[in-house]
Amino acid sequence: MTAPEGRGIGTDTSFRILHVSTGNVCRSPITERLTRHALCDRLGDPMGGGLIVESAGTWGHEGAPMEANAEIVLADFGADASGFVGRELLDEHVIRADLVLTATRDHRAQVISMGHSAGLRTFTLKEFTRLVRAIDPATLPDPLSDGMVERARALVRAAAALRGWLLAPSAEADEVNDPYGAPITFFRSIGDEIQQALDPVVTALTGVPTRR
Repeated sequence: MTAPEGRGIGTDTSFRILHVSTGNVCRSPITERLTRHALCDRLGDPMGGGLIVESAGTWGHEGAPMEANAEIVLADFGADASGFVGRELLDEHVIRADLVLTATRDHRAQVISMGHSAGLRTFTLKEFTRLVRAIDPATLPDPLSDGMVERARALVRAAAALRGWLLAPSAEADEVNDPYGAPITFFRSIGDEIQQALDPVVTALTGVPTRR
């Protein structure tokens, strides 16, 4: 097949982040919209200085809305849940992504198995957070002089280089459990978990800390 524009380390002016879970109605919609919200909060720009945030599911409910409890969780954080439509993960999504963040190791394996040289740019969300915490921000390009996109690409390369050296304390430590069908209390705990994992990632991507 012919690769769409933006294969791997994408276009010169944008950097695509793809969040992946199973149905694309719970975890990945929450993660997508919380990422967008965090970028807007830090940068005052919903496009995040060229950072494009999307999501899909390995068994995605194509065209489905996100779960009602997921919408409630996003509202708790002041994030926008409107206009969301579920998607099944396709080759073109992986091809265009510069960074793929999955809910679990199984999702990560499925993305990598699709090919498209995805291995070095696919991580579980918590795995990427753990690696990012070990990267000295001073070694990354300056977002003001070099641009947000160049900084994001350098961050992915640095995280990939660390992967074999900085191991998780347990396999489960790199995973976000599925709240599908669970009560709102469990959804909220998963939302908190995702938010805590995203915060250092967005800070590293943008060079801008959370506004408290």
